[in-house]
Amino acid sequence: MPRSAPAASPRFALAAAVIAGLVILAGGGLAWLMLAEPGDRSPFAQAIGGAFTLIDQDGRTVTDRDLRGKWLLVYFGYTHCPDACPTALNAIALALRALGPARNEVQPVFVTVDPARDTPAALREYVKAFDAPILALTGSEAAVAQAARAYRVFYARHDLPGGDYEMDHSSIIYVMDRQGRFVASLGGETAPQQIAEALKKRIG
Repeated sequence: MPRSAPAASPRFALAAAVIAGLVILAGGGLAWLMLAEPGDRSPFAQAIGGAFTLIDQDGRTVTDRDLRGKWLLVYFGYTHCPDACPTALNAIALALRALGPARNEVQPVFVTVDPARDTPAALREYVKAFDAPILALTGSEAAVAQAARAYRVFYARHDLPGGDYEMDHSSIIYVMDRQGRFVASLGGETAPQQIAEALKKRIG
């Protein structure tokens, strides 16, 4: 008689269930917001974020620890993205503008899920289109996959006729505090003012 599969841990099951629901919402283009309370150490809050080592648009190695000290707006996407990525990054840029001087306390981070095409040079040119000091990160396929797993990001290659391809991916903006801890998740189509308000509520 075959053995049944071991049951998932309560922490993993809860995180997986909540994240799956959020990915469905983000994929449907709905704006949503999930906040963690200050000091929240729930399974969901602890499941988002973690260690990574990537390369920025200037060719420098960047780890998660290098970003400590600022609030982070983290978004995973790719430069060939037709709509979701430019929408989210433009909203982030406008949200920072709405923060006024407090914008200096926030670092927007764009992590590619298409490292084969998104070289540091390609990322450098891409983020120039947005009026924000976006830190763009790439790396090996393994390094990008590790970062995506840390943030529970879904992505997959979708081949197109003629040999080209697109990347299917979840569209989520992660708000992380100065210690790299999860604070909030926002849909990629969340309005700039909502993003700004989520930050003001935390930054003070």
